[in-house]
Amino acid sequence: MPLSSPGMDCVYGTMLLGKVMNTAPKETFHTKSLMLKPNLFSGLSSLDSLQCKLPLKIRIQPPKFCQQAFVVRNEIPQNTDFPRRYSRKEKKPFPTPILELRRAARERLKKSKGEPRKPLPPPKNGKLVNSLIPLAYNVYNARITLINNLKKLLKVVTVHACGFCSEIHVGPVGHPFKSCKGSRANVRKGLHEWTSATIEDVLVPVEAYHLFDRLGKRIPHEERFSVPRIPAVVELCIQAGVDIQEYPTKRRRKPIIRIGRKEFIDADESELPDTTAEDPKHILLTEIPDSEVVAPFSKEETVSLAEETLQAWERMRRGANRLMKMYPVRVCGYCPEIHVGSSGHKAQNCGARKHQQRNGQHGWQKAVLDDLIPPRYVWHVPDVNGPPLQRELRDFYGQAPAFVEMCIQAGAALPEQYKPTMRLDVGIPLDIREVDKVV
Repeated sequence: MPLSSPGMDCVYGTMLLGKVMNTAPKETFHTKSLMLKPNLFSGLSSLDSLQCKLPLKIRIQPPKFCQQAFVVRNEIPQNTDFPRRYSRKEKKPFPTPILELRRAARERLKKSKGEPRKPLPPPKNGKLVNSLIPLAYNVYNARITLINNLKKLLKVVTVHACGFCSEIHVGPVGHPFKSCKGSRANVRKGLHEWTSATIEDVLVPVEAYHLFDRLGKRIPHEERFSVPRIPAVVELCIQAGVDIQEYPTKRRRKPIIRIGRKEFIDADESELPDTTAEDPKHILLTEIPDSEVVAPFSKEETVSLAEETLQAWERMRRGANRLMKMYPVRVCGYCPEIHVGSSGHKAQNCGARKHQQRNGQHGWQKAVLDDLIPPRYVWHVPDVNGPPLQRELRDFYGQAPAFVEMCIQAGAALPEQYKPTMRLDVGIPLDIREVDKVV
């Protein structure tokens, strides 16, 4: 028998490969066989020329995690992104995409073909929605309560306002972030110059034209100075049924009579009995003058005042959201102008980007709640009595609406809906050197 034969080469290769793979030669004959490729073991030059099937115990299986895709879900309502601030150079998005609005209009038109025309429901027919009148009074009184309580809290909680821009900060010391975009900000290198804040700095004033007849003609450009402007929330409450002597409005007790698409006449109401003073009247609260504002005397009174302020804010926003579903509110897509009514006014006072192409006219679209009652976000101070905010640790701090930060610093409990942007579960380092040590 020759010294070298294919059988001996196979046995020798099996024994040598068993030592390499850390397996016994006897066990390898009872397993599956695998054809070796020339580049399988580049270190064994003596096996490169083998062409026989060697019984090996090698199993190559793809890992299971390669067959399925991972989906990361954030089930903890914490550390969400801050509300986006739209630039003046871009238009606000529609709450409902325009394609869906057109599709819904075509479906309504298709369903209405061949059917008798139905009468318009209130408030489209000129009458009030009787079930929403108490809600309108509740929203109006909640706004007055919120303003009065914030005036008292400003005597206890320190609020700073920048003298060059609209940014504010709630805390004993203003924040050191270079985010000022006011006049001569490059000279100050973006730093703010803090002064004492007022109630207008905490609650953003949003005004709208007061309409004597909400179904009347649109306000032309020539009458823009003769029509009074009042807070938009107050105008929404007036159109929903709140009666204020300073701002009279037309009330209809019969539905209007449609002549055309945009033309109508009022029904004859001479046969109806006159309204008597015996009808139940709702109580309207009044604002406290600045000279009569008194700070709370004790810590318990301050905490109770802060809790009442949070409840008034939630009551006002929740009620205004319900009213907006029945009484339309419009907002300009380019500027923060608000109009309470079915169609926006014709005043050409839009000064946003490319207003020359629109001749100063507003691009009206449906408004959302944050357009009517915009919350002003401020930086959250983790510890009022601790060290001030540091410029290098800006990414670790959260944000909250200004009134929420005021109520929290006054001792109120933190509402659940404002926790996601406050980043309460983020560990804040002591300094920038500790940040560099984190892996």
